[in-house]
Parts: sequence; structure tokens; C-alpha cells
Amino acid sequence: MRRLPPRGADRSAPPAAMPTAVRLLARREYGRSELRARLCARGIDAESVDAALNELERRGLLSDARYANAVVAQKAGRYGRRAIAYALKGKGIDAAATDAALGQLAGRDEVAEALALLTRRFDTPPQNRNEKARQVRFLLSRGYAMSVALKALRLAGAPRDEDET
Repeated sequence: MRRLPPRGADRSAPPAAMPTAVRLLARREYGRSELRARLCARGIDAESVDAALNELERRGLLSDARYANAVVAQKAGRYGRRAIAYALKGKGIDAAATDAALGQLAGRDEVAEALALLTRRFDTPPQNRNEKARQVRFLLSRGYAMSVALKALRLAGAPRDEDET
């Protein structure tokens, strides 16, 4: 629900940066660049946005590392490592925070995750080349490597092609 400014206040003036940022952060985690873009889109000047974001980081209310960990936890098991890294890069998270967050995935078996994803998505293993290509494309679109996709299909019971190595 959007709140109106109090009576007598200038309704054409942009909202203040700090209360708006705190309200947004109360709903969910944001990365610094994403929150900055949202605040600037509301018409708040860049100087006050940067000052508010610096203060929020100083207080520990805004953290790119925490945001990256939340994104990895949300997408793990449904997306491959590459897709998660790409999503974090798209959100403006720096490489160091991305690598640290992706460290959570170090002990996980991507082939087993891809196999579980295949069995949830498709009822039966592929019976012909067209179905196999469709399932491979699905896994590739989720950020899994070709080798991982082919191993998962092999474990799912897909017939092996003559030209596949």
C-alpha cells in the first residue's frame, strides 16, 4: 500500500531517500545497485540516494554479500552455477561477493541436481532425438553445462546416440 504524504506537504516533491530505502529493505533483500536504481526511479536525487545507501551499509542493513547469499540459496537446485552467477552479475553484484556466495555450491553434485530437475519437469526419459534435444535445451537454459546435461540424461535412461561421446 502506498502512503500519501501528510496534508500540507508538497505532493510533487520526491520522497526522502532513507525512509523509502528502509521500507523497501523491510520487504526483501536488495543489492546496492538494484536499490539505488529503484530509489532514483522514484525521483530521488542521486546524492541523497548515495548518502542513504552508505548509511544503510554502515548500519549493516544493506549488504551485497548477504543479498548474493540469498539469491544463491533461492536459486540452488533449480538453476546451474553459471545461471546463478549470471543473475548476480545482472543485479550489479561484484565478482568477489559473487564468488563468495557461489562457494555455498562447492560440495553439491550438479549432475544429481540436473537429474532431479529433469525428473520433476518431464514424466519419462526421452525416447527419440527430438525429446532428448528438448530436455538438453531445458537444462542448458537453466545454466547447466552440456556435459552435465548429457550425464543427467544418461542417468535418467535416455538412449545414447552414436555420435555422442
